Amino acid sequence: MTEAELYKELGALTREKDRWKESIPYVSSLLTHDSVKIQAKALWLLGEIGLVFPQSVRDTVPAIASFLDSPESLLRERAVNALGRIGRGSYLVIEPYWASLFRFAADEEPKVRLSFVWASENIATNKPDVYEKHMPVFEKLLHDADDKVRMEAPEIFRVLGKRRPEFVRPYVEQLRQMSETDENRIVRIHSSGAIKATELN
Repeated sequence: MTEAELYKELGALTREKDRWKESIPYVSSLLTHDSVKIQAKALWLLGEIGLVFPQSVRDTVPAIASFLDSPESLLRERAVNALGRIGRGSYLVIEPYWASLFRFAADEEPKVRLSFVWASENIATNKPDVYEKHMPVFEKLLHDADDKVRMEAPEIFRVLGKRRPEFVRPYVEQLRQMSETDENRIVRIHSSGAIKATELN
């Protein structure tokens, strides 16, 4: 099967959720494929499967986590994403790798930093308490050099503001200033959303 055919097959499998559980061994086997594109697609799909069936992908999590050290930024990005999705399904399944995700807040590639924020939002949805002592990491990302990272960063404050408003209250004034003065419209909207979520709880 060519790379293009295999990629198409994985795309079809993404839509066939009734086949997900039985496909885990096959999709996991593609993590060793020669093509970065196929590896990246397999990582993404395992993350989506793991959100729904976290216990079923438990044995594959070490292989997924091994891509955190990849020199390919796309594979780091997808590995962080996958662990975030699986961690939303069950934090315990990814707990051994959770602390190591924080290094990606300072990854040289903006898309990887963005994935770190996104993964954190996923995990914090059902396991907010683990983020209590890590808020300064996200505060720094509010001022990231990359606009897309800055646009997403307030969203972790919104997710936590809904669940643990006390974690976010020290940052409300900073978020308020951003919601009123930031040059980026999405940053303003997301900052405002984070404040509302915090003040309503």
